[in-house]
Amino acid sequence: MQKRSLITRRKALLTGVGAIAAPFVITTPGFGQTGPIKLAGLVSLTGSGSPFGPNSRMAHQAVVDQVNAAGGLLGRKIEYLAEDDQTNAEAGQRAARKLIDVDKTQAIMSVWASAVGTAVLPLCWENKVVMLAISAADSLALLPHQGYFVRTQPHTELQGKEFGRVILAMGAKSAYLIMPQTPFTETVFNAIRTTVEPKGVKVQSVIIDGKKTSFKSEIDEMVRANPELFMMGGYQAENIVMAKDLFRANYKGKVIGFAYGMTPGFIDGAGKEAAEGMFACAEPAPAGGSSAYAKLKALVKKDALDTYICQAYDHANLAILAMAKGKEATGTGIKDNIRKIANNDAGVMVDNALDGLKAIGEGKEIKYSGASGPCKFSDTGNIIEVAFRTTQVKDGKLVEVKI
Repeated sequence: MQKRSLITRRKALLTGVGAIAAPFVITTPGFGQTGPIKLAGLVSLTGSGSPFGPNSRMAHQAVVDQVNAAGGLLGRKIEYLAEDDQTNAEAGQRAARKLIDVDKTQAIMSVWASAVGTAVLPLCWENKVVMLAISAADSLALLPHQGYFVRTQPHTELQGKEFGRVILAMGAKSAYLIMPQTPFTETVFNAIRTTVEPKGVKVQSVIIDGKKTSFKSEIDEMVRANPELFMMGGYQAENIVMAKDLFRANYKGKVIGFAYGMTPGFIDGAGKEAAEGMFACAEPAPAGGSSAYAKLKALVKKDALDTYICQAYDHANLAILAMAKGKEATGTGIKDNIRKIANNDAGVMVDNALDGLKAIGEGKEIKYSGASGPCKFSDTGNIIEVAFRTTQVKDGKLVEVKI
C-alpha cells in the first residue's frame, strides 16, 4: 500500500523490504492472448500501517510469482499491482479508484485500516471487485456489500472481548482505557465493559486526539485515577508518545495494548526501558505450527511472521483459488466461489495456490487452510474461527506469554 525491473523487484521482495518514502505501483508483466488477470494490493506503505504494508505486498507478489512460474491461472498470467493507501481514507479511495477504473483489478487485497476499508468498500461492490481485507471495524460487514467483502482479521467486537478476557485473567479490579477516535473505538470500549463490569471491574475510558504530539495531560489524569491496569489503545505512533509520558509519570500498574500498536518499532521508538513489561494483546495468532506457515516462511525467507503477512498470503491464495474453482477470472468469480474453497471441510486440504490449482484441475473439491488460520467466512464476510495470542516486552523483545 512502485515500479522497478522485474529482476530487481523480485529480489527485493523475496529478500526484504526497505523503507518506502512515497506511493508507487509495482506490476508483474502479463502474457496471453486474452491479457493478464489483474489482482491488487491496497496496502499501507506510509502512515500508521506502514510497519505492515510492505510485508503484505511481499506476500502477494511471492504468491503471484509462484503461480505465474507454474503456468498462470486459467491459461493466463496474473499481473499484480500495489498502491499505497497512506493509512488514510482519502488517499486510499484515490488509489482504489485507479486500481479499479484504470488498472481493472478484480480484487483489492489486504486493506489494513478500517477508515480506508470503509471508504473503499463501496467502490468495490459497485464495480464488482472483491475486497479481501484486514480492516476490523464491525460496521464493514454490515454494509450492503453484496458479498464482495471478506476479512481474515477478527472484527473489533471479538478483539474487545479478548481484551476483557485478558483484564479478568490478570486479576485487575480497575481499568483505564485510552484510544484515539477510530471507526471501532466505541465497539471496543463497549465489548470490554460488557465483559468485565459484570465481574466487578471498574472501567474508565477516554477518547484522545491521535494527532497530538503529547498526551501528558491525559496520562497524568489516568495516573491520578490510579487504575490497576491501563489500556494504551493507540497505533504505533500514539503509543510511542504515550509510553514516554507514562514512563515519566512513573506509572506502576499493568499496561496492555493492541498488538498492531506494540511492534518492534514501538519498542525502538518508546525506548526499551519505557516499553519493558507491557503486554501486546488481541493479535490473531498465525497458524504457527501449520504447513502453510512453514511454506510462507520459506517463500519470503523470514524466520518469524506476524499475522498481517500471513493474512496477505492467504488473501492472494484465496483469490486465485476461488477464480480457479469458478473458472471465472473476475471479482464475481471470487465472490461466488470463495466459500466453496474456504468453508468446505469435506474437501482436500490445501495450504497454497499451486497444490490447490492442481487439485481443482483434477476435479477435486478443496479446503484452503492458511498461514493465518482456517480461513472460514460467514455470510457477511467475517472470519469465523480465530485464536488470539498475547506477547510481552521482555528485555526489549516481544515474547509470547500465556494469560
